[in-house]
Amino acid sequence: MSLLTEGLVKRGIDVTLFATVDSHTSGKLHAVCPRPYEEDKNIHVKVYECLHISEVFERADEFDIIHNHFDYLPLTYSRLVDTPVVTTVHGISSRRILPVYKKYNNSTFYVSISDAYRCDELEYIATVHHGIDTGSFPFNESPEDYLLYISRIHRDKGTKEAIEVAKRTGMRLKIAGFIADPEYFENEVAPHIDSEQIIYEGHVSHQHKKDLLSHARALLHMINYEEAFGLGVVEALTCGTPVIAINKGAMPELIIDGETGFLVNGVEEAVDAVQKLGSISRKKCRESVEIRFSVERMVEDYIKVYETILEKYRREEKRPWGFYEILTEKPGYKVKRITVLPQEEISLQRHAHRQEHWYIVSGEGLVTKNTDQIRVFSGDSVDLGVKEIHRVKNTGGQNLVFIEIAQGDYLGEDDIERFEDKYGRA
Repeated sequence: MSLLTEGLVKRGIDVTLFATVDSHTSGKLHAVCPRPYEEDKNIHVKVYECLHISEVFERADEFDIIHNHFDYLPLTYSRLVDTPVVTTVHGISSRRILPVYKKYNNSTFYVSISDAYRCDELEYIATVHHGIDTGSFPFNESPEDYLLYISRIHRDKGTKEAIEVAKRTGMRLKIAGFIADPEYFENEVAPHIDSEQIIYEGHVSHQHKKDLLSHARALLHMINYEEAFGLGVVEALTCGTPVIAINKGAMPELIIDGETGFLVNGVEEAVDAVQKLGSISRKKCRESVEIRFSVERMVEDYIKVYETILEKYRREEKRPWGFYEILTEKPGYKVKRITVLPQEEISLQRHAHRQEHWYIVSGEGLVTKNTDQIRVFSGDSVDLGVKEIHRVKNTGGQNLVFIEIAQGDYLGEDDIERFEDKYGRA
């Protein structure tokens, strides 16, 4: 988030960063929490989370866009303000938090950090890969003769498999990272550490990490899960160090197989890949990051997201029950995407010059058509003739979204006769 803030400021964008008091930024800093929670156990996490989020949304009308990197909690404030909210989904820790994301799926915007790490139940406006400060990582054309594992020590990260690759190739392996699973470390890792071939460096400093990355022959990334991104992979490539990784999650989006490393399906293929490291240009590894994962590229991608959102908001018409967007309009017909907020409803009305076809995209509702009451769900459709009295109410807990195709000799918004309206417009 810091790199994005600094990059946006360099582009001349007015940025207010909501962070802790001890943060440093060239933008405008607004803070209520003195320091990160992990550094001060006396800080009541929930209290300061509430204060932190409320500070943002109480000032919402000062901003064109609110960019949320704070997971799902800020989404629950999003419908209380008119400012559009975009959330970068860095990770969905559990399916138990999905109801919040799903509730605001059609009223806010989501950005994924990789194409691989998208939830099928959500819609995304874009994928924006992380960018890094390439200039802060040293490029090394002449590495030493060792393999590197650098990550938390956990079964998911494949520490055991990295050791197996090193032993089968006869190469040294340096392991760096904090012990996330003590039992796994004691049973699967520690018995192999001999400080000669298998060396445990411990939980290293940021500078030591850079030294290890830049001098390694290759990084072993033998993951056992669908990883959302893999910042360590990009950092290794920035140093010119190729990566041998299990072909899972976002790895195909980070590694160009055969050019900046190798995508493998197990220890056997990883062992073969070690023998082919001489075919990889370390210079090309560095260049690939400068092109694909620089801060400048990340900032440019986010600016495009912001522009898309602002253009969309300019096209949308707000109503007390929700909003709509005109998708296309030609003589004789008009197509809208209409969103009705939970438990809200349009007025009981009719039109003198047009007929309408409604197709339900998502949510659930109750359509009044003359004297009939029709329950509708995703995939249903309703036809409304000229002068038929109608209304729709969102009866669910999520947005009701439907496509309206209107046909007639006059399609103006003033072709409406209201009979009942909960917002006092009848």
